Amino acid sequence: MDFRNNNMTTILWRFLGLSSTVVGFLCYALSSSFTHLFGEWNLLKIFLYSVFSLIICLMILFANTWQNSRSLRFKAHSAFLVLTITSVYSFFSDKVINRKSDAYSLISYAAFALMSLSLSRQTQCGFEVDLMYFYLGCLIVQLMKINLQLAIVGVCYSYCLIILRSSFSSLNVTQETQCLGLEEQHVVIQVDSQLSENIKQRFLTCMNELKKNNTKISKMLLQKVKGNYKLFVTDHNFIIDAILPETINNLHETAKLMFDAGFERECYEIYNSYREEWLEDLLINKLLALRKMGFQDYVIGRWIKTSKVALKILFPSERHLYNRVFSESNSASSNLYFSRICSGAMFQLLNFSVAFANRSPSAWRLFKILNLFETLCDLIHDFESLFLDRLVSEAIQVKNRLGQKSRDIFMEFGNLIFLTPDVELDCWADGGVHPMTCEATGYIVMAFWSRQHLEKVLHEYPFVFDGVKTYSLFYSQMELIMEQFEKKLEFKSQIYEEPALRYFFMMNNLSHIEYRLESFWDHKYLHKNTGQYFELYCRNSWSKVIDFLKMDVNESVTCNIEANSMKDNLSLFNQKFKETCGIQCTWRVFDEKLWNQIKTFLKMKLLPAYENFIAMFENVVGKNADEYIVYGMSDIQDELNHLFLLEEVDCVRHDLMKTS
Repeated sequence: MDFRNNNMTTILWRFLGLSSTVVGFLCYALSSSFTHLFGEWNLLKIFLYSVFSLIICLMILFANTWQNSRSLRFKAHSAFLVLTITSVYSFFSDKVINRKSDAYSLISYAAFALMSLSLSRQTQCGFEVDLMYFYLGCLIVQLMKINLQLAIVGVCYSYCLIILRSSFSSLNVTQETQCLGLEEQHVVIQVDSQLSENIKQRFLTCMNELKKNNTKISKMLLQKVKGNYKLFVTDHNFIIDAILPETINNLHETAKLMFDAGFERECYEIYNSYREEWLEDLLINKLLALRKMGFQDYVIGRWIKTSKVALKILFPSERHLYNRVFSESNSASSNLYFSRICSGAMFQLLNFSVAFANRSPSAWRLFKILNLFETLCDLIHDFESLFLDRLVSEAIQVKNRLGQKSRDIFMEFGNLIFLTPDVELDCWADGGVHPMTCEATGYIVMAFWSRQHLEKVLHEYPFVFDGVKTYSLFYSQMELIMEQFEKKLEFKSQIYEEPALRYFFMMNNLSHIEYRLESFWDHKYLHKNTGQYFELYCRNSWSKVIDFLKMDVNESVTCNIEANSMKDNLSLFNQKFKETCGIQCTWRVFDEKLWNQIKTFLKMKLLPAYENFIAMFENVVGKNADEYIVYGMSDIQDELNHLFLLEEVDCVRHDLMKTS
């Protein structure tokens, strides 16, 4: 309330001073004194008088800013200028104007005297009171020239202004010497405004000296955390070690002077404005490079690095510097103001993670959100050791949002991994691994890599239905995903008209999935289904070939009939074997292990059957048997060795690139 009253009083005095100045100049311009002293009006005089009047009015309007001047020479020069102007005016006025003044002159002198009183209430340059006495003296003299009895009016007016100013001065003295306690009497030392401004200026100088170190510290920090964000070393003295001790000592001593002078809050605010701006620029624009890189998924790695650097190096180091500067301050207010220094940059980091999590859900984004979640889990202790409840509670809320978002996306994981653009591609003509298989299996592998984090999320953030918590299990969810996966593949396999290729496609893709997951999950159901599709593949292709080599030996059948039958079977075998090999040599197997497994199985089934058939055929047909035999045993093996195209699907490297 006192502050408001003082502010209102200042405004009133400024208005009174400006009004009296305007009235004074207008009246003096219309007075006969001006005409006798400067002659008749012309355009040049009107212009010069208007400019001079405007300058004086602006000086009166902003007179309160004079008291902030730190230059004693300015005050001395101002007093000398006023003395010179009034002396010259007095000389020419007494020399030229010998006649009586008119009413305009009298009003102008009275107004200028009131202007001087207003000026004395706003500034302490030293000439205000003398200027008031000068105009009061001019007023009395001019009244005496008109009539001696009118001098009483001038004396009364002058007395009122002088007594009014005296009362203001005594009021200031009384306020400065008031008693502060009831039990003890203390003398209140009123800090001179000039001294206060000198202290503030000294503190600003120290802050500017500290600011000069910011560029060097930024470069050192960027170099320190360059490369892998997991390898940087925590250093709580990073900033203090980079600044000269005398710079910190000077800042501490000046801050103490600011506190002693009653400018504790202003000291904190000046310090915070310097440091907060630098911290925000360093973290958001340089380390995170958000303005340069934009809101992209690959910024998450930089976000993790920036957050860890902020909580483990930058903010603790800033706190050490803060404690050195304000070592004698109140701990509660000190903690509050320090939190404000870091809150701007920290809130931007937290808001970035929330905005990222709220983007459209995808399987790929799940693992990025998990990275954000785990980072905040690791940093909560650092939040609690550095900041007050507001920033800590905000960090915990953001962590919980990320955990809940991770849970929700994982529960839709089965649908999301089949929504990639590759899913819409048709199956390859060679029965190879479908792009959906490679893409979806890659996400499943990443889910197993993140299994501990996902299990933590599923446990800490269960679904609540009617007040009952429902926990989801990681492996239960993965079982559902694998069943959905196989159904998707079966649907894709329907594009193949040939049953053997359809089953080959299923065997190939399921074997690829089993191969990719063997180090994470012993999925017996998946292994069983792979074997079933392998049997169906053999039954619909090679079993038909081998069936031509089967012969029922019957003694009642004549030798000629048996020979003819074997000749027909061998011819059909040669035709079917050549056709099957010709087709399946273009089919693609995803890795060498499966390639060897299929050919080993075929050799075990086909070679003994063919060898027995040829032996029997030679025995029945006799010496003309070679005319019908197209393939020798080595030829059969050679054809089997050229079955299938071998091309490994390098999805493991693809996964590593995704998680980098």
